[in-house]
Amino acid sequence: MSIKTVGVLGCGLMGAGIAQVAAASGYKTIVREMNQAVLDKGLGRIRKFLDDGVTKGKVPAEQRDHTLANLSGTTDVSALASCDLVIEAIVEHIDDKVAAYAAVESVVGSHTLIVSNTSSLCVTELAAKTKRPDRFGGLHFFNPVPLMKLVEVVRALTTSDETYRALFSFAQSLGKEPITAPDKPGFIVNRLLVPYLLDAIRCYERGLGSVADIDNGMKLGCGHPMGPLTLLDFVGLDTTYFIANIMFDEYKDPMFAAPPLLKRMVLAGRLGRKSGEGFYKY
Repeated sequence: MSIKTVGVLGCGLMGAGIAQVAAASGYKTIVREMNQAVLDKGLGRIRKFLDDGVTKGKVPAEQRDHTLANLSGTTDVSALASCDLVIEAIVEHIDDKVAAYAAVESVVGSHTLIVSNTSSLCVTELAAKTKRPDRFGGLHFFNPVPLMKLVEVVRALTTSDETYRALFSFAQSLGKEPITAPDKPGFIVNRLLVPYLLDAIRCYERGLGSVADIDNGMKLGCGHPMGPLTLLDFVGLDTTYFIANIMFDEYKDPMFAAPPLLKRMVLAGRLGRKSGEGFYKY
């Protein structure tokens, strides 16, 4: 399978990052948003990231210009008609994703691969909602996409061998280091990470230590780049709560159950960095 043109659905934090690395790797990249204002904000984020890199001497000006030349934005799904691969990076609601796939399938060719950047939903279920379950899979990128090296390549039960190989090779072509992950909630990384984050909340609830002490304990004692409560603020408490609920519904294991404090913080709108307050104030 030859991939030359890449479409990205969504120009939020993840979609913009995915579009940036695809364009930087030489792919003609078209990012589609429903709203022009959101599209402009996402494209502006990419330009700022690249401009800042040039200013700091980390990105050659020629590389920035090459990336931007490969990148375009649209609100019209028909602009994706020439895409060989479409990467969906929109909200984690299955009905919205299914509607997006239907819109894409109405304009792309039969050879086009469609993948989801979902971090929690069942890839096999998403594939079954399309007309090309054999040409569907998961590519789970990590935030911030331009800096994080890992991509989880997720095979649905229906993903063909050819599709899997094409997606694995595509991830490598972006300069990433892909791993093969099972189509189970949380895949590999979140399957290990989410129970750790939830347990950190439980420990704080039970008075094991202050927020700062728990974070410093894991940073200074285990060499983690940031403590679990800082990481929760970075990821978003609402995002963690959503993923935990999906994993608990699947596994029915208490270690995936959201602690009462997490639920209450989400209800109170204390979502972390995005809202200005979580376990810390920003």
